[in-house]
Amino acid sequence: HVQLVESGGGSVQAGGSLKLSCSFSGYSRYCMGWFRQPPGKEREGVAAINGFGNTFHADSVKGRFTISRDAVKNILYLQMNSLEPEDKAMYYCAAAPKRWCDLNSQYDYWGQGTQVTVS
Repeated sequence: HVQLVESGGGSVQAGGSLKLSCSFSGYSRYCMGWFRQPPGKEREGVAAINGFGNTFHADSVKGRFTISRDAVKNILYLQMNSLEPEDKAMYYCAAAPKRWCDLNSQYDYWGQGTQVTVS
C-alpha cells in the first residue's frame, strides 16, 4: 500500500523559493511525480522521475523547478526557484507502481496536496 504525504507549501513573494517534500511508503523506485492545480484550472503535470532516475519537467517550470528523490529516506522533493504568481496552485505528489513513466503517464496514488501561494 502506497501512502504519500506532502509538506513544504506556503506563501512567498514572486522571485522567492520553496522546497516541497513528499514522504512515501512503498517501493522506492516507483515512478513519482509532482502535479498542480491552479485555482479554476485543470490539474497539470509539473515534474516526474522514473525508476531509472530520468527526470521530466514541464516547459513552464524548466530551469526553475527541480525534482529529486532520496531513495534511502523515501522522500520526493520539488525545489522551486524564481516563483511566479502563475505558480500559485495546490501541489500534489503522485506515484505509479512501475519503473518507466513520464509526465503523461497514469499515476495511481495521490497525496492530499500542499498549497503554494505566490504574490
